[in-house]
Amino acid sequence: MEYKHESVMINEVIDNLAIKPDGIYVDGTLGGGGHSFQIASRLTEGGKLIGIDQDMDAIAAAGRHLAVYSDRVELVHDNYEDIAGILSERKIKAVNGILLDLGVSSYQLDNPERGFSYNQDAPLDMRMDQSSAVSAGDILNTYSEEKLTKILRDYGEERFAPRIAANIVAARQKAPLERTGELVEIIRRSIPMKMQERGGNPCKRTFQAVRIACNRELEVLEDSLDTMIDLLAPGGRIVVITFQSLEDRIVKNSFRRNENPCTCPPEFPVCICGKKSKGTVITKKALIPDKEETEHNSRAASARLRVFEKVVMPGGTV
Repeated sequence: MEYKHESVMINEVIDNLAIKPDGIYVDGTLGGGGHSFQIASRLTEGGKLIGIDQDMDAIAAAGRHLAVYSDRVELVHDNYEDIAGILSERKIKAVNGILLDLGVSSYQLDNPERGFSYNQDAPLDMRMDQSSAVSAGDILNTYSEEKLTKILRDYGEERFAPRIAANIVAARQKAPLERTGELVEIIRRSIPMKMQERGGNPCKRTFQAVRIACNRELEVLEDSLDTMIDLLAPGGRIVVITFQSLEDRIVKNSFRRNENPCTCPPEFPVCICGKKSKGTVITKKALIPDKEETEHNSRAASARLRVFEKVVMPGGTV
């Protein structure tokens, strides 16, 4: 199956990265290379783009797409949580921009064998990195009912989490769950019909929750943002596109905390904690796709883009 994915908010990404032709940039979620192609096309001699992805299919597709810029692009099969080590290996101390385009690619959703979609019966996989040890099936067949409930409630905001978890445990006692179709059937059996008729597929929240747990998505994001900001050169920017409220909340809170890290009580006349701002939140309110883009690409509708700029030290240069 050909790797197809339409990159979201490309103009907003390029505008907000404020690309320097000789700068160093990291695309932490390479995908098919759509955003990276636009970044690389704006680089000149001395400029470099490092594209990171944990999906080997994405690496292969991006390699073909970016072949024309092979002199300035390096692709790395890894998770962006390892960005510090990836840059250290290449003796890069700071970069001018970092991009994260989170969520699932159209290729991953549309390729039935990957198990991300509730619209097609497939193996319960959902691993973005197919070399990783834990699949969606492992989670559903081995986690306790209590842990499954917590995952569905915390990562999927599913109000019927206890009932779905109980039915998963009951079903697996007869035979291990192996197919997405089996999970769909359990979900539909667990949610009252009148609730299923209200807005959207009732399986969406559970599939999202299991996918997030399988790939440690929120944990990786939360643990990586501070490091990424630290790795920016003065004046450098990090741009993050999220597709659901849990991710967006993590990004918003991280950016705010890095802009204003002071922990002193409000009544203190001056700061005594000594924590200094690392920079500025450029997007006080998240940017969203324009109407034309959402009409053309329905998967862009939930996208939210936020930007943080590293502080320029007094007397320093960008």
